[in-house]
Amino acid sequence: MNRVFVIGNLTKDPETRTTGSGVSVCNFMIAANRRFKNANGETETDYLHIVAWRQLGDLCGRYLAKGRKVAVTGSIQTRQYDAKDGTKRTAWDIVADEVEFLTPQGHHSGTDGFGAPTGEAQSGYTEAVSKGSGGADYAQKPHNDYGGFTEVDDDELPF
Repeated sequence: MNRVFVIGNLTKDPETRTTGSGVSVCNFMIAANRRFKNANGETETDYLHIVAWRQLGDLCGRYLAKGRKVAVTGSIQTRQYDAKDGTKRTAWDIVADEVEFLTPQGHHSGTDGFGAPTGEAQSGYTEAVSKGSGGADYAQKPHNDYGGFTEVDDDELPF
């Protein structure tokens, strides 16, 4: 069974393109911290390449940006390519079936890439249904789904 689940932050803005046959594909990299610290007491980080196809790729390209936190479910796929020096190299990609946007609505500071969609874009986001590479339909959860809890502003806390 080839199944992977990873949570991390985008290292740069996603890149979306359309293949020659008209299929959308979105590529992005996330930084995911390991659960345990190394011998020096430092947290190690893995940088993982994510590929999202079709409607899921369109949504990722439209709503994700550098710094946004995401949860990705998918499978690992290897590919080979020729490096500039002529050697053959192997790369591992995570082909996304689901991408959940974890950065809460309203957590942004201007143009730093953390902004959630607002207004018309937000309503389009919450109503969107994406189709992953496996062909199953996945409804995207809205940014303000806190599992029945209410978001509290830090200024409202008594400590």
